[in-house]
Order: sequence, then structure tokens, then C-alpha cells
Amino acid sequence: MENRIRFIQHEGHNILLIDLSGCSAPEVKRIAGLIPKFVTTHPKHSLLILTDFTGAEFDRDAVTTMKEGLVFDRPHVKKSAWIGTENLPKVFYEHMKAFSQRELPTFKTREEALDWLVQE
Repeated sequence: MENRIRFIQHEGHNILLIDLSGCSAPEVKRIAGLIPKFVTTHPKHSLLILTDFTGAEFDRDAVTTMKEGLVFDRPHVKKSAWIGTENLPKVFYEHMKAFSQRELPTFKTREEALDWLVQE
């Protein structure tokens, strides 16, 4: 599971990729629970994060774990972008934004998201 949370490079920048693509709801929950140990080892406002939800499944437990992680990780994140959110119910997305008090921009392609993340 931990290979789904790793750094990738884009235009000379390190980006933390959280790859939830094709995951079942229990897998989303399990991976989401691992994210804080990666994020909190980095300085505040330093991380660029790309989360790929393509083909992932969601339930209330998975979303609750994700919401909690978004709040816990917030101080360490400079920018984050999401892709593949077509399967994420809008009500879950809106709850995560409201609960975490974070903007969670979504993009249609990985390239769009990566370019936005590295934009100053």
C-alpha cells in the first residue's frame, strides 16, 4: 500500500503523489490513514500534493478518514490538486472542503494538475 504514496518529479519539483486510482472504499480508507505519517515529516507549507482518485470507490468511512487527514495535514501543504474525482459524490467533496477549510481544486488531467502545482 505504501507504494501508492510516493514522490514524483515534475519540472524539477518534488510532488507527493497519492495514488488512490482503482481502490475500493476500504483501500481508500487504509491509504488515507497512512498519509499523515508522510506529510507531517515535512516543513510547514512545503508540500505539493497530487491525489489521483481515478476509478476509486468511496463510502462514509473512507471519506471520514480523508476529512480527518486533510485537517491534520493542512499546515504542511503548500498546494494540492485532485484528479479523477468523477466517482467522488459531490456531497462528499463539499463536506471535505468545508470540514478541512481547504480549497481542493480538481483537474481533468494529470498534466493540468501538475502544471498548476508547480506554478508560482
